[in-house]
Amino acid sequence: MNLDVLNTEIISCTKCSRLVEFREKIAREKRKSFLDWDYWGKPVTGFGDRSSSLLIIGLAPAAHGGNRTGRVFTGDKSAEFLFKCLYHTGFSNQPNSDNRKDGLKLNAYMTVSLKCVPPGDKPTAEEKNNCSNFLAKELQFLSNLKVVIGLGKIGYDSYLRFISKFYEIKMKNYSFKHGKGYTLPNGNRLYGCYHPSPRNVNTNRINFKMMVSFLESVKKEL
Repeated sequence: MNLDVLNTEIISCTKCSRLVEFREKIAREKRKSFLDWDYWGKPVTGFGDRSSSLLIIGLAPAAHGGNRTGRVFTGDKSAEFLFKCLYHTGFSNQPNSDNRKDGLKLNAYMTVSLKCVPPGDKPTAEEKNNCSNFLAKELQFLSNLKVVIGLGKIGYDSYLRFISKFYEIKMKNYSFKHGKGYTLPNGNRLYGCYHPSPRNVNTNRINFKMMVSFLESVKKEL
């Protein structure tokens, strides 16, 4: 198996009936501003440079972002903020992520721990466990990784759970904190980062200056 074969398997997955029903419901009903869109409405795979030393892990596709466009962090407010920061720090070739044919190129690999959008952005334990198998297979194809950024605690914890498959670690020893990094038993550095959600951006929990400063520090480390 290679990553392309795995991605085909991911896209065709129907294991979590609640998620299948929810993602397809969104794709049928659509948002008014996207009525002319043919929604993706399927699981969303990773995107970017597979040989990169940087991995960015988020929670899941957004209902009218990745679930609409078929690409992670594309077409929503989180993507709008994140890619301005990635472009400013040289991790992407453009400051926007709009659709799968917009010419975007990443100097990183980006994925999500849950491949389908969950209701209320809250996956169940069973759903997270089901998708962890896909994530584990995906991560094993990324052989050049040095630094991992967990966007939000679920994305952060999903990488720790992957590491725990191979090493005896205690999750409590790697507490999530924005900008805080740990060297893991496999030699990779794992950093926590506040998720660039509209709520976090609007409340100034994370802002452009903070995110750029964080990404610049990661860039120096790489």
